[in-house]
Amino acid sequence: MTMLNLIGWVATAVFASSYFFRQPAALRKIQAGAALLWVVYGFLIGAMPVVVANVIVAAAAVYSSFAAQRRARLSPLEAETMNLPDNES
Repeated sequence: MTMLNLIGWVATAVFASSYFFRQPAALRKIQAGAALLWVVYGFLIGAMPVVVANVIVAAAAVYSSFAAQRRARLSPLEAETMNLPDNES
């Protein structure tokens, strides 16, 4: 197995394992990590659609993770006013 194939298989395994996490924050972090592995893989094989799609996935996972943490620190009224995603997402 080449290093290139190994990166692709590790990215697949990490992403698939994210579905076993019950806490949304853990799921988002694992999915962001898997997406970054897919970005590396996409660059190495020269597949820009893979790179772009996974940059978007990683950014969404990181953003929603920080938004959920911020929501947890705010009062319900402040969180509603800021229109942040729910903690359960």
